[in-house]
Amino acid sequence: MNKPSPASEFAGQDKPLHFLTVTEASQLIGSGQLSPVTLVEAFLARIAALDEALHCYITVAGERALAAARIAETEIAAGRWKGPLHGIPFAVKDNYYVAGLPTTGGSRLMLDHVSTTTSTAVARLEDAGAILLGKLNTWEYGTGNGGVYHDLPFPVARNPWDLERFTGGSSTGAGASVPAGLAMFALGSDTGGSIRLPAAACGLQGFKATFGRVSRAHCLPNCWTLDHTGPLTWTVEDNAIVMQAIAGHDTEDPSSADVPVPDYRKALHAGVKGLVIGYVRDLGPGGEALDAVNAQAMDEAAALLEKQGAIIREVRLPAPLVDYRSVTKVINWAESYSIHEKDFLERSALMGQALREKMMSGFTVRAADYLAATRLRRTLVASTDALVRSCDALLIAGAFHVAPRFDEPETVSPFTSDTATTVFNVTGHPAMSICTGYDAGGVPLNAQIVGRFFDEVTVLQVAQAYESATPWRDRRPAL
Repeated sequence: MNKPSPASEFAGQDKPLHFLTVTEASQLIGSGQLSPVTLVEAFLARIAALDEALHCYITVAGERALAAARIAETEIAAGRWKGPLHGIPFAVKDNYYVAGLPTTGGSRLMLDHVSTTTSTAVARLEDAGAILLGKLNTWEYGTGNGGVYHDLPFPVARNPWDLERFTGGSSTGAGASVPAGLAMFALGSDTGGSIRLPAAACGLQGFKATFGRVSRAHCLPNCWTLDHTGPLTWTVEDNAIVMQAIAGHDTEDPSSADVPVPDYRKALHAGVKGLVIGYVRDLGPGGEALDAVNAQAMDEAAALLEKQGAIIREVRLPAPLVDYRSVTKVINWAESYSIHEKDFLERSALMGQALREKMMSGFTVRAADYLAATRLRRTLVASTDALVRSCDALLIAGAFHVAPRFDEPETVSPFTSDTATTVFNVTGHPAMSICTGYDAGGVPLNAQIVGRFFDEVTVLQVAQAYESATPWRDRRPAL
């Protein structure tokens, strides 16, 4: 392999290695201009320098990553380049099992747990040549009640745009690591918004694909029928690259959908001319909580897409937000309790306050409540799907507020609860949180692009059209 050029010469731009996108780095690696070893070393150095302040990582697998990088370098030098993820460093939320590495779930209950299996999503990425840097911070068991109590065995992850602010939960380390340049991309999980809320808080493109599109096998479960796994990336194209590797049927996941996976990059830059985009501008009761700055950014996004040739049609959700939120709470509480009942009954003293409170809520859910929630859910799925199918895609709010400050704890819970993210956990439609700019203090803004079942292609296409026409990806946190 050729000796790598200095970082400032890569792609003709003055950009350090840790701020390269997957797309940029893969081109340099594939052409022999960048060594995977050099790239991994740069990320490990960045982690060593900054993670004491950011607390993104629970486990750093440095030697494992360097060994994989050397193998990747040898393979590529021998002409066996596997594709755009070969040699690319990434990290995963610490509820993804990886054989031989600890999986703590952010909990005292699992501090001594070392996995014997590897999650399908991680295995597929490593088969594509990606290099795992380590396991990322998370709310305990990937769950919680919206509050941050600073009572877990690991320090709370910090938002790289402002270290005094929350990252969004529960994929806290995933949200913080990518914009800070501590991972090139990350995997998180999403039960009510836990990929999209950290993406919103930290200025990323976070994708919860259609329920069943990405395997959940060998991940610590939170809620059987609402959980999703997926990527948080700096750019939309990076997201498409990762999705290409992790999407697809998996016999080890009973909920996995046996649906063909298209080429996610084929039409990525096709634009939005002629597409009908339903704009959920009026969120109905509860929607008044949306911050004015996020609302304005969404109006500007709709205008920009219209300028590119999209047909913008104002639409409304078929039910109040409270219906979706209530269904999510009851189902999540009950199913999460059923998963973790033994731990709650035998070792609740080891749980943090947020998880313990959730388990207590789950303990009180009656069978009648759960069945009523599942019946209402079917009605919501049918009516919401009719809305989504009436358009090519939807534009709708995600998190209503910007990332809250830790010294204003009363604002942390509303950040998690005042959202439209739960709508698409209830229904299972693909939904991507996109960065729509920054407020006056430099804190990221956000919105969601939503598509028809298994039509991740159009979601990515719309998101890419917006991203390409805006300058938001040119800005990184100053750390």
